[in-house]
This record gives sequence, C-alpha cells and structure tokens, in this order.
Amino acid sequence: MKRLLIVAHAPSPNTHRLRDAALRGACHPDIDAVEAVVKAPLEAGPDDVLNCDAILLGTTENLGYMSGALKDFFDRSYYPVLEQKQGLPCALYVRAGHDGTGTRRAVESIVTGLRWRWVQEPLILRGEWQDDFIAQVEELGLYLAAGLEAGVL
Repeated sequence: MKRLLIVAHAPSPNTHRLRDAALRGACHPDIDAVEAVVKAPLEAGPDDVLNCDAILLGTTENLGYMSGALKDFFDRSYYPVLEQKQGLPCALYVRAGHDGTGTRRAVESIVTGLRWRWVQEPLILRGEWQDDFIAQVEELGLYLAAGLEAGVL
C-alpha cells in the first residue's frame, strides 16, 4: 500500500473545503492501493514525510508568502528528511487572494533544497473564491493517488 501525505493549512471554511477535496480525490473509489493521510502543518512532521510515497502541500497566501504553519512544518522536517526523501513526488496548491507568486516561489525554493520532484505545476487558486477551486484540488488529489497506484510517480 502506497501512502499519499496531504499537508494542508486550512484556517477558513473555504480552505477546509479545499483540503477535503484533496482527500476526496485521493480516496476515489477506483483507487485501491493508496492510503491518503491528511495532516495540518502544525501536526505533521518528519516521521510523516519519511513514511509517505508522495506529498501534496496546501497553503494560503499570507503576505505574499506561504502560511506560517507550512513554514513551521518545513522548518521541523527539512534536515530530518533531507537525505532519505530525495526525489519524493510532490505537488502544491495555493489559495491566493492576490497572485500567489511569492508563495509559489517560497515553496519551490524549499522543495528544490529538499530535492523533491514536482509531478505537476503548482496549482494557484487566485482572486475571489470560486467553487471551481474545489474540483481543481480534487482532481489534483486524484492525479497524485492514481499516479502512485500506477507506479508512474
């Protein structure tokens, strides 16, 4: 059984909906060989990363940067996983009230240092809330789980 770790900051009802959509996609009924685990960034840590086969990161855009909670997750996990999880398949979604550029750049910089492997361009959900954001994040969760199950990630 492969494990997909979803580390998502969800401080509002809409970001909860995004986190739930990622899990729903990852737990699609056609996917049998992938276990999806959801953790808030302040609850997730190095052991979670060491025990996963892929990771989906979710954050809000906070002052042009990732959430402090996701940054804390990276601060606590970076060195303990650095050597053992190189090449870890990863993806990112950002709920951005503005353009998400700084948030994306910050996460990409850390992921580059970790030597994780992007399996899809970061999904930036820009501007005012749109219900379509939910379907996009659900599709991202499904894509990661299906790729893990098929052995292509």
